[in-house]
Amino acid sequence: MPKRRPFYRSAAIIGILACLTGLPAAAQVTLDAPALRQAATLALRAGDAQRAKVYAEALLTRDVNDLNAHLIHARALRDLGQVAPARIAANRAWRLANTDAEKYSAALITAQVLSTAGKRTRAQLWLRRAAEHAPNDLLRARAERDFKYVKKRNPWHTSLTFTLAPNSNINNGSAQDRSELNYAISEILFGQPIEYNLTGSALALSGLEIGGSLRTRYRFHQTPVTAHDVKLGLSYRTFALSGSAKNTAPNASGSDFAFGTATLGYGFRRINFERKGEFSFDGELGQSWYGGSQYASYLRGAAFQSFSPSRTQRYRFGVDIERQFGQATPDVDSIALRSSLTQSLKSGDTLYLGLSAETTHSAEKDAEYNEVELRTGYVLHKPIMGADVQFGLGAAYRDYDVSRHAADGRQDHKIFADVTATFRQIDYYGFNPSVTLSASKTDSNIGLYDVNRIGLSIGIKSAF
Repeated sequence: MPKRRPFYRSAAIIGILACLTGLPAAAQVTLDAPALRQAATLALRAGDAQRAKVYAEALLTRDVNDLNAHLIHARALRDLGQVAPARIAANRAWRLANTDAEKYSAALITAQVLSTAGKRTRAQLWLRRAAEHAPNDLLRARAERDFKYVKKRNPWHTSLTFTLAPNSNINNGSAQDRSELNYAISEILFGQPIEYNLTGSALALSGLEIGGSLRTRYRFHQTPVTAHDVKLGLSYRTFALSGSAKNTAPNASGSDFAFGTATLGYGFRRINFERKGEFSFDGELGQSWYGGSQYASYLRGAAFQSFSPSRTQRYRFGVDIERQFGQATPDVDSIALRSSLTQSLKSGDTLYLGLSAETTHSAEKDAEYNEVELRTGYVLHKPIMGADVQFGLGAAYRDYDVSRHAADGRQDHKIFADVTATFRQIDYYGFNPSVTLSASKTDSNIGLYDVNRIGLSIGIKSAF
């Protein structure tokens, strides 16, 4: 038998309803708690937030731990523009929630209140919580839909990435154990190039990469076709040397190869070509550190135009320009032309093709090079063993006219490949784990720059 409520609480409900309607209490129809909750819900649906608020308060007078009453109260207060008390009511509902269905409802109303208050980033976090506790696929889809709606209207957009990656070559060391001395000096002294042994950190060192990055932007002005952003980026990665690496380079530590960056930038977007295209411009000022010391400052600009002649095809082309002010590396100016095609196939798979050409200029001639790179990607529409899979493959050729190691300069041929699996069936707060296996091989005419690398990285991706 359910526990009977004291008479004075029922009387309080009748009295409040009497005040609401302006009729004598004796003329009112007595409603039990379930009926009153139903009446409050119908009032909300009819847009009568004031009536729903009074009904909810009557229910809370009867039972301060009435979860549904707190939910109705929060929604009614939010609709009335009383955001602060609505937030309190939503918090109380969340504390009282026990089942997934209750937690879903409490998280959803909390997100709605926060979004109304303009706190859209926090609203997105609560919508992820709602998706996590959704009792069925239909309600989860609603949380995802609301998340996308709030995200689209949020002036802040922040992404966090974390890296935990075993790597066969954390220091970009040589795959060879021998190289040649500076050709000019060796020819003057000995009449021919002289080979020497590579040791220590000149060789490839294996280890574990540990790092993370944060990128955030604030959209400070927007029209139906343009957007202006200010952007901030921070990244850092360090390494733990393997046992074999410590034996190869006993005087080295993983922090010797740590690398970090800090950037501040501006971004502009404009929709054009009858909403089939978009022009973008990004400017960025950055500073990098290597091994705990300043490495280089840089100023970078990029302008790109994309165009989608159909829903299945997208072209993109543009230019990158960078000025590097070296502290532990030469000053370098670079310019790169880039183009790409993304094509959706009849099978549902997606094909990507990218081509770029880059040239650099520096006062130190052996820092100048020309490079051409071809990159392809393929995304499978159907999962494999529950995982979304995408492949990448590419090749690059880099030519240095001048090198201190060889009379005919330096030529590098590089091939690289990767495969990424994202496990959609493993979901936590709208995030899925992903694993990327990557490999690259660089063949150079100078042994010091022969580089082989195999890496396995573990990360997370947003499910929506």
